[in-house]
Amino acid sequence: MTSAGPEKGIQQRYEGLSPVLNEQGLRRFAANEARAYGHGGVSVVSRITGIARSTICRGIREIAENRQLEKGRVRKPGGGRKAKLAEDTTLLSDLKDLVEPVTRGDPMRLLLWTSKSLRKLEEALQGLGHSVCPHVIADCLRELGYSLQVNSKTREGNGHMDRDAQFQYIADQAKAFLTANEPVISVDTKKKELVGNYKNNGREWRPKGSPEAVNVHDFIDPKLGRAIPYGVYDIGDNKGWVSVGTDHDTASFAVHAIDRWWLTMGQTRYPNATRLLVTADGGGSNGHRVRLWKVELQTLANTLGIPITVCHLPPGTSKWNKIEHRLFSFITINWRGKPLRSFRTIVQLIAATTTTAGLTVRAELDESKYPKGVKISDAQFGAINLTRHTFHGDWNYTISPMVI
Repeated sequence: MTSAGPEKGIQQRYEGLSPVLNEQGLRRFAANEARAYGHGGVSVVSRITGIARSTICRGIREIAENRQLEKGRVRKPGGGRKAKLAEDTTLLSDLKDLVEPVTRGDPMRLLLWTSKSLRKLEEALQGLGHSVCPHVIADCLRELGYSLQVNSKTREGNGHMDRDAQFQYIADQAKAFLTANEPVISVDTKKKELVGNYKNNGREWRPKGSPEAVNVHDFIDPKLGRAIPYGVYDIGDNKGWVSVGTDHDTASFAVHAIDRWWLTMGQTRYPNATRLLVTADGGGSNGHRVRLWKVELQTLANTLGIPITVCHLPPGTSKWNKIEHRLFSFITINWRGKPLRSFRTIVQLIAATTTTAGLTVRAELDESKYPKGVKISDAQFGAINLTRHTFHGDWNYTISPMVI
């Protein structure tokens, strides 16, 4: 029998209780969990919670001695030290820059996690001039919205051998564009939604005993069909655009959504733009093998008069796309528990999505027809003014306007 079950239980209990426990409560909680675990419990609980071994041992002694603190206090008089973040004002921002290129996240939740260990982050931060220990780094990560995750939560199938290198390449490209105040967008199609009086997961406040009445079965309504939300997230401006399609999720639909973002939001925000960076998944309507995607981008580049650089995420990493946890997750939260009875309702709920970090979203219904199965000939494809990058030219390329 392995210890994976008990460790997972400790982590779940810690995540559920840590937001409401003070320092003394966390110390006693960790101590009790370590005692219950048995041999090696102090080390296991310290690794899971980030609480120092010495603190857990002190909690065990307190429990064994039935020691009580003064009422209203969580530590002895004079205990505690000045917060590290108050002493080192750039620690949080430097840590965020380090983990940002490798951040993972579930698009349906606000939970984030990182593939870098605390020790590696400690070394990197020390190289930037910070004097910090792994326990402080763990606290800072929690403040940034990150969480410890067990291995089973981070496995995403077979990874490409150049996966990490591609993420670093995308991060370097985005940094260069943003430094030059050039637009960088993340694009993708959100999960298609049934339109009609159907149950929508989640809960909302209503009078007791008066739940929203919806259909028992989720059979598609042929008159309404499905909504296809295609999103464009401006990474540098924390703004989103969503085109809600009614036909098919094709490359033509995807590029038209980018065009609409540019006309309504992009050109105002970046009046002096000389290039555009698009980060996208490797499959779907904006897949790196989709010929129509590149043909439509050529048309868009000609219209905008600037080159468009595209960097695709490596296979099996669609949840790493920034638009997933910076835009789509908040849309899902905003409309949870609300039946999506009409396209108008969907557009309004998307457009009403905001966050305390300043996210705003604009949405528009796109009722145009985008037929599937459009074939692109070799001659059409060969006419694209496409330059493949030296590193993985299949994933990274630039399409420049045609010279007339």
